[in-house]
Amino acid sequence: MTKIIPGATATDVSIDVVIPALNEEASLPLVLADLPRTVRRVVVADNGSADGTARVAREGGAEVVAAPRRGYGSACLAGLAHLRRTGPPGIVVFVDADYSDHPDELPALVAPLLAGEADLVIGSRVLGHRERGALLPQARAGNLVACLLIRLFYGHRFTDLGPFRAIRWDALERLEMADPNFGWTAEMQVKAVRRGLRCAEVPVSYRRRTGVSKITGTVSGTVRAGYKILWTVARHIGRSQ
Repeated sequence: MTKIIPGATATDVSIDVVIPALNEEASLPLVLADLPRTVRRVVVADNGSADGTARVAREGGAEVVAAPRRGYGSACLAGLAHLRRTGPPGIVVFVDADYSDHPDELPALVAPLLAGEADLVIGSRVLGHRERGALLPQARAGNLVACLLIRLFYGHRFTDLGPFRAIRWDALERLEMADPNFGWTAEMQVKAVRRGLRCAEVPVSYRRRTGVSKITGTVSGTVRAGYKILWTVARHIGRSQ
């Protein structure tokens, strides 16, 4: 793992990307093509895809790790376990495989980390430019409620629980991430605040995803995701560090 010295550049610090993916054969090549060349390596955590997701990932130069247990958090955990085994980076970036995020904005996302100003950076879709219809009403509402609860109970103001995020590897290890599904992003932010990490947000762009969302694209997915996120925020209240 590379030690981050304030003022470092992307060529001084190793940056790896973890992409959880489930049936994203059409969009994943677009994501991989837009990642900056300063990225050291990309790990695609295949969450049991029935299409050619793993194949196009390898063709695009990514390392593929199987994450057979369904769940967004499970896929992220599988990707991190692979990095831990094979040589962790100085910074790890998470980006979705559906091409709703803008991978080319990664340099702006990691800039506060390289400058020594933050340990965790959230790409805020709320602060950035959103394509019309990209962030569905149910997602906006759930996001707003979750962020309000975090501010109320943990004293930190976030504007988003966006999936495009970057964190120092040593800081990530302190969080002991565990959530296997929809609570992953909220768990990271709540634990980061509780454990004294310096958290920042940068504006990021967001577009309509390629294909149909497996979460906010369905009523059942929206309900389950919303419940799990709010439960995750609430369950850490009053816990020890």
